[in-house]
Amino acid sequence: MIRNILIGVLSVAVISVGIWGYQEHKEKNAILINAENNYQRAFHELTYNIDTLHDKIGTTLAMSSRSNLSPALADVWRITSEANNSVGQLPLTLLPFNKTEEFLSKIGDFSYKTAVRDLDKEPLTDKEYKALQSLYNQAGEIEKELRKVQHLTLKNNLRWMDVEMAIANGRESADNTIIDGFKTVEKKVEGYEETDFGPTLVSVNKKEKSYRNLPGNHISKNEALNIAKKYTNVSANAKSKVVENGKGSDYGFFSVSMIDKNGETNMDITKKGGYPIWLISNREVNKQKLSLNDGSIKAENFLKERGFKNMELFESTQYDNVGLYSFVTSRDHVRIYPETVRIKVALDNGSIVGFSAEDYLGAINSKREIPKAELSEKEAKKSINKKVKIMESRLAIINNELNEEVLCYEFLGTLGNDTYRIYVNALNGNEEYVEKLQNAEPIYEDVTDGKA
Repeated sequence: MIRNILIGVLSVAVISVGIWGYQEHKEKNAILINAENNYQRAFHELTYNIDTLHDKIGTTLAMSSRSNLSPALADVWRITSEANNSVGQLPLTLLPFNKTEEFLSKIGDFSYKTAVRDLDKEPLTDKEYKALQSLYNQAGEIEKELRKVQHLTLKNNLRWMDVEMAIANGRESADNTIIDGFKTVEKKVEGYEETDFGPTLVSVNKKEKSYRNLPGNHISKNEALNIAKKYTNVSANAKSKVVENGKGSDYGFFSVSMIDKNGETNMDITKKGGYPIWLISNREVNKQKLSLNDGSIKAENFLKERGFKNMELFESTQYDNVGLYSFVTSRDHVRIYPETVRIKVALDNGSIVGFSAEDYLGAINSKREIPKAELSEKEAKKSINKKVKIMESRLAIINNELNEEVLCYEFLGTLGNDTYRIYVNALNGNEEYVEKLQNAEPIYEDVTDGKA
């Protein structure tokens, strides 16, 4: 009797484990399929956008009237932005593709600056037409190579998840049609690097994405792990793994993973100087015990203790039991928004569960000279809609639409029930950027079958 009961219990246990394992496998497959679908969509959108971009640039070469050329170039800028967005959704973080991104930036910069100027008074010069022709030829080369990759991807039913795994495991040198295809695109673009695009193309490419100018020496894997531990609260016996990024990127970094009883923490650190790029701690955040303000103090102390100087809190918000804080460098009472650091604080115990310094590292510049404002605050206010009620103002440096750093007056104002940040160029009075701030989320009462 007892033997039969034990057999029954064991049978139920085995079946339960089998069902659980099947469910886990099913959920994992669903996640992988979803990721694969997103990669496929982004790739085919990129290919389509490059096709469209090539045709649109070719069309502009045949135009001469401002009424047609300006909107056509504005369309080129829009398509370029969409192509860049598609690139950003592909698993190419560890695969060199920066030359192609720079090419798209060049087109975006050229088309935007040319579209917004008065072409009746300043028509395209011979050099600019030559630059446009060069961009057209380059787009054609990229179009051909991407079409080849697309054809082989569809013909051989290739998966982007295999690309991601190959890159992550350092096997990108193996026979991989997609990786080889994108490397070919990069080589094609390199052939145009010496092209003179004229004075128009000077802004987007100045944005430092590679962290090449960071001070300090190159660090080892062990040093990367030690730095990661200083930014986290993982236990001394945590399991750790350090992976070096793929060869050929403009900048190098180590990916550090640490696991202990509290969960998993992942972090990327630059090889040069050992600067943290981002950090994510995956743990369950329990019931809130700290206020949003308490969390901001924790975040501020976290930055100070790790050498971030002159940082000023400019934005905070809360989601569930986590506080999100944005800090910006402040120098001589001028906020430098390109140098922004974002931090997530768990409001159950005040630990840091998220950190991002990508913008900060890409923009940090100790030699940056802050220009003197040529307009007074009163003069700058004349550019703002009279219906907006100004509450606060200060000087700030922001990146405009072309990623150029510009000195602005930052005005915080209200219009009706909405609050806005308005940035007016402190040198020429142009309205550079308007941002509507998020209102507090409404709270809805539970409603069942129409009854309160």
